[in-house]
Amino acid sequence: MSDQSLQERYAPKSICFGCGPANEKGLRIRSFPAADLQVDGPDTTVAEWSPAPHHEAFPGMLSGGITGTLLDCHSNWTAAWHLMRQAGLEEPPCTVTAEYAVKLRRPIPSHERLTLRAWVVESEGDRAVIEASLEAQGKICATSRGTFVAVKPGHPAYHRWG
Repeated sequence: MSDQSLQERYAPKSICFGCGPANEKGLRIRSFPAADLQVDGPDTTVAEWSPAPHHEAFPGMLSGGITGTLLDCHSNWTAAWHLMRQAGLEEPPCTVTAEYAVKLRRPIPSHERLTLRAWVVESEGDRAVIEASLEAQGKICATSRGTFVAVKPGHPAYHRWG
């Protein structure tokens, strides 16, 4: 098992607000293949993340926008990692969010370590559909479903991780 997240391993210079290791003011989500952690299934990724007070919508509760960013970025990396493995590539393709929806199921405490899980539910060619959950204290607080697509040369996000 590597102690480097997918983001640190494959996109150390990324400035993405949600998952970029090089963004000092970002969330710095660290996604790991569940197989590396010996949990969940082969197409699942896991991340743990701790909010800070400036991530709150109101005292003690995480902002819905931050929640959406956590689920979006973690799911995007799940798709990139899956597409890389599916195509037998040495590096993941740059992927972007084509669409996603978030369901906020209960208030998310901002003083707890949060667990993100994402898994592939459909995959074809250059795209993957990912479902994800965000848990606090063992309870699912938010879920998402999104479609993520590998971009080609000429797209503004092509090689953005390099």
